[in-house]
Amino acid sequence: MHTLTDSQIRAATPTGKTRRLFDGGGLYIEVSPAGGKWWRWKYRFAGKEKRLSLGVYPEVALKIARERAAEARKLVANGVDPSVARRAQKESLANDTMESSFEVIAREWFRTVYTPAVSDGQAKRTLRRLEQDVFPWLGPDKMVGVTGPRILQTLRRVESRGAIETAHRELQAIGQVFRYAVATGRAERDPTGDLKGALKPFETTHMASITEPKRVGALLRAIDGYEGSLPVKCALRLAPLTFVRPGELRAAMWSEFDLEEAVWRIPAARMKGSKKCWRRLKIDPLTRIVPTEI
Repeated sequence: MHTLTDSQIRAATPTGKTRRLFDGGGLYIEVSPAGGKWWRWKYRFAGKEKRLSLGVYPEVALKIARERAAEARKLVANGVDPSVARRAQKESLANDTMESSFEVIAREWFRTVYTPAVSDGQAKRTLRRLEQDVFPWLGPDKMVGVTGPRILQTLRRVESRGAIETAHRELQAIGQVFRYAVATGRAERDPTGDLKGALKPFETTHMASITEPKRVGALLRAIDGYEGSLPVKCALRLAPLTFVRPGELRAAMWSEFDLEEAVWRIPAARMKGSKKCWRRLKIDPLTRIVPTEI
C-alpha cells in the first residue's frame, strides 16, 4: 500500500540530517540536509540488503518512481539483481555508442600508439588537425559508418581551403586509426586504401642547401649584420658554430655544456624523433673559435 502524496513530498523540508519518507514496498524518498530529494528502493537479494537509486524529485515524479520500483521488483522475482542489470545496461550502451565511435578509438590510438612514437610537437599538430578537421564530421560515428566516401567528403573540406598537404596528412592519420581498430577487433578493414589517388596531389618544396663558399660567406655576413633582438642575434651566431637544429639550440640549458671538454650533450628527449630512439644522446663537439663580441 502506498502512503506518500505529492503534496507531502513538496512540503518536506531539509533538517540537520538526512530524512526518509517511506511510500511502501521498499520505496522511499531521501531528503538531504542540502534540500535534495532522492528516490531509493530498498530490497534484498541473495540474503543481502541493497538499495537502488531511482532518480531525483521532482524530475522523477511519484508515479514514475513507483513504476521503476515495480520494474525492479519484477527483476528480483525473476532472480536478477537490479543493480547488476543496470550496470550491465550502462556498459552495453557505452560499448554501442562510445567505445566503437571513431573519435574514441582515434584518441585511444593517439594516446597509446602514436604519442609515444613521435615528438611532442608532432603529436600536438596531429591532434589539432584531427580535432579541427576530422572529429567534427566523423568523430561520433561508429567505425562501420566511416566509409571511404565519408572520409573523402571530410577531406574535401580541407582541400577547399587550399590545405592540400594537410589533407594528405589527415588521410594518413585516419588510416592509422583504422589499422589500430582492425588490430583491436573493432573494425573489419581500413577504407583509406580505397582513396589512393583521390586527393589532389601536392609537391614538397625543399629548401636548397648553401654549398658555394661565396654564398656561405654572404650568409655569415648577413648574420653579423643582424640588428634584431639579442636572443635571436645570439642564436644566429651560434648556429653556424654548432650545426644543431633551431629547436635544440633554442631550448639549450647550461647543464648540458661541458666547457672543459668542449662538448654539448643534448638529451634525447629534445631531439627530433627522440621517442623512437630514446636511449640515444647526441653529443656535439663545441668549436674553439671565440665569436666576436655581440
